[in-house]
Amino acid sequence: MFDSGVGGLSVLADIRALLPHEHFLYVADSGYAPYGDKPPTYIAGRSVAITLFLIAQGAKAIVVACNTATSAAVGTLRGQFTVPIVAMEPAVKPAVATSKSGVIGVLATTRTLASENLAQLKERFGAEADILLQACPGLVERVEASDLQGDATRKLLEGFVKPLLQRGADTLVLGCTHYPFLIPLLQDIAGPDVTIIDPGPAVARELRRRLEMRQLLSDSSTPGRTRYWTSADPDHLKQVVQNFYADDIEVETLPAA
Repeated sequence: MFDSGVGGLSVLADIRALLPHEHFLYVADSGYAPYGDKPPTYIAGRSVAITLFLIAQGAKAIVVACNTATSAAVGTLRGQFTVPIVAMEPAVKPAVATSKSGVIGVLATTRTLASENLAQLKERFGAEADILLQACPGLVERVEASDLQGDATRKLLEGFVKPLLQRGADTLVLGCTHYPFLIPLLQDIAGPDVTIIDPGPAVARELRRRLEMRQLLSDSSTPGRTRYWTSADPDHLKQVVQNFYADDIEVETLPAA
């Protein structure tokens, strides 16, 4: 699995819960984060380099645990590699089915909102609901800094969410894997009547389905292990993982590519 930083840890948690006997390799490309303001060719290059590294480490499948990398690179990855590649997609379809007001808000990075994938989703479901797109610059950086409840993060999130609520949104789609770590704060801002949709569990189910199709599921009965790499400070990622999971882990430095 890889992400531009720590956001993919939210997806990893869902996958580990569903597939507890698999071993996982996680790369946080925090030294190059955020991806959201980078050109698509740059993101694709990073994605290919990291995928090559993970396959060299023995990966039997790749999870692109980053919406921005999905929009910029998943086609390239699937064209270049034969292992199953599972990617993110903003959960617009279930949001439309869930909403009672017919108004949903999509919170994502600027790059994800500009993607062809999201344009197709909006065209496909736009007749059924008013789909409001909200770019959230700066939010990834707050999560990378482990500031999930601070005043600065609250103020930033309120500025993104309140206009959506004022326009009648009763369902919010998290279009970035960093954002699930902000669900408690987001729910506090939005109120109990607003539904927040995290795509992580659906990604976990899709990974299991793809592994089953290729008969790649582990037959072990012992808990799997997780290894971590980062292109930034290993101590930072270690602290973040321990904060989120209470795991005692070691983090390795991602080789330059």
